Amino acid sequence: MSVKVRFAPSPTGKLHVGNVRTALMNVLFARNQGGQVLLRIDDTDLKRSMKVFEDAIKADLTWLGLGWDETFNQSTRFDRYDAAKAKLIEKDLLYPCYETGEELERKRRIQRTRGRPPVYDRAALLLTDEDKVALEAEGRRPYWRFKLSGGRIEWNDLVRGPSHIETGSVSDPVLIRADGGYLYTLPSVVDDLDADITHIIRGEDHVTNSAVQIEIFEALGGRGAAPDMGHTALLVGADGDKLSKRLGGLSIEELRDHDGLEAMAVVSLLAKIGTSDAVDVCDNLQALADGFDLSRLSRTPARFDIEELKRLNARLVHTMSYVGIQPRLAAMDADCGETFWLTVRPNLTVVKDVLNWWALIVGPVTPIITREDLAFIAKAAGTLPGGELDCETWKAWTGALSEMTGRRGRTLFRPLRLALTGQEHGPEMAALLPLMGADKIRRRLGGETV
Repeated sequence: MSVKVRFAPSPTGKLHVGNVRTALMNVLFARNQGGQVLLRIDDTDLKRSMKVFEDAIKADLTWLGLGWDETFNQSTRFDRYDAAKAKLIEKDLLYPCYETGEELERKRRIQRTRGRPPVYDRAALLLTDEDKVALEAEGRRPYWRFKLSGGRIEWNDLVRGPSHIETGSVSDPVLIRADGGYLYTLPSVVDDLDADITHIIRGEDHVTNSAVQIEIFEALGGRGAAPDMGHTALLVGADGDKLSKRLGGLSIEELRDHDGLEAMAVVSLLAKIGTSDAVDVCDNLQALADGFDLSRLSRTPARFDIEELKRLNARLVHTMSYVGIQPRLAAMDADCGETFWLTVRPNLTVVKDVLNWWALIVGPVTPIITREDLAFIAKAAGTLPGGELDCETWKAWTGALSEMTGRRGRTLFRPLRLALTGQEHGPEMAALLPLMGADKIRRRLGGETV
């Protein structure tokens, strides 16, 4: 059997880390199995769906390296959903209901006070044709529910193992709203059948929904028509709290454009958290796919920690070659050659941090010279070696200063770094000196902002 999975975002907002983890699990599983990925744009909600969000979703997935083999929009397939609706009505599995939201809530409250689960009582099945005509004459329009079997639905979950839901404990799901709009469930099943989806991998919040969908799969496609299913644990924050309220600040756009994080750092973290594998950075998606195994996913929530992501990103940046990064440096007007890149690279968390160190070279830098170091800095200016500076200059210069002044360690090096860079810490001074140049060094030692 050829594996085919799908990722189905709704274009009603930005893609966030929770969405991406689901997309990533599907892509890694498909690539590991030599299968295909369908990107399905779930835009049946025509009022809320926006082309700008669809384009942004595709751009984010492309940046992350999560490509797809096929794509389509649900908004082009309403004829297929209408045909499925007619088929379910013909099989007496889809029935019209007329209760208002207030009436349904009243029923649920009564059921709770009696110690019963708030499951829909199927009162609509008792309505006669005359009843329906009378209700519609009042201005009511029907919404449509799928009639569940009330039996035990079992499947071998790819993540959770043997699973089951008693559909007798679940309300018959609403598939079509009173305004005629389709909810998620029916179009999703129709699309999965038409696209020959073999595996559905999504969050564990869909477990109950999966039991419902299995019955719809079998109603429309026959026994055994449902794909294999796997439900992954949801993401939580580093503190163990749900991420749902914070996802707006964890959009891929935010992580990329504002925080400056690398795509492979994001996918490396999302691929490994919540698994038995060590979290480490990987420089290509196929390597992640080659080692991917759904059985390694834990049933406990996966902890997403933005600080861990930044540490992972730093490790990735520290391995980047000058040849690979040069076009990005040039685009930032911060390309001072390979020596500069290799000098500042160990001090970077994200690539755009290079601009902070580039400023040390091009200036202006305001020297920091304390009163007690004035004489020492004056001697340093007077003993700076002549001629062209190189990587050995710093050692020779500070060695001579040490012999002259008796200073050692921090009292020797710190005043020089503060005078030349205006900062307490940074790249190796031995490499920075030749990049700054003798003239700029002397002027900064003289207190000039240059």
